[in-house]
Order: sequence, then structure tokens, then C-alpha cells
Amino acid sequence: MRPTHILILLIVLVILFGAKRLPDVARSVGQSMKVFKKEITELQEDVVPVAPVATTQATTPAPAPATPAAGGTAPTDR
Repeated sequence: MRPTHILILLIVLVILFGAKRLPDVARSVGQSMKVFKKEITELQEDVVPVAPVATTQATTPAPAPATPAAGGTAPTDR
């Protein structure tokens, strides 16, 4: 951000909140950020890394699809 952007932003904040309320707003934002950072670090400490599960391939082949008996026909829906 350019210095002019910051100046315009500060002027808008003073107009919206007033000069008397800006320190209170800044203090509450700072406290909120402190609580947010604390919660994030607690969540990161609580997460236990999980080892990847080893996958094994089946040793038996998949069953072949059923075929009609020799000389017969496949059943039909009637």
C-alpha cells in the first residue's frame, strides 16, 4: 500500500469511529488477534501426526464373472 492509501484509510476510520473511540477499537482488535493466535497454536499442538496406513494388495485374484453353462442361454427377464 502506498502512503496515500494509508492516509485515506486513517481519515475514513476517524470519520467513522471518531477520534475518541479509535484507541478502544485498536485495543479490542489487538486482544482479538492475541486470542486468535493462542487458539491456533493450541490447535497445532493438539493435532497428532498420523502415520500413513500401508496398503496391501489382494493376493487372490478377483472372481471371474459368471458365464452361462455350455449349450445354454443366459436367463432373460420376462
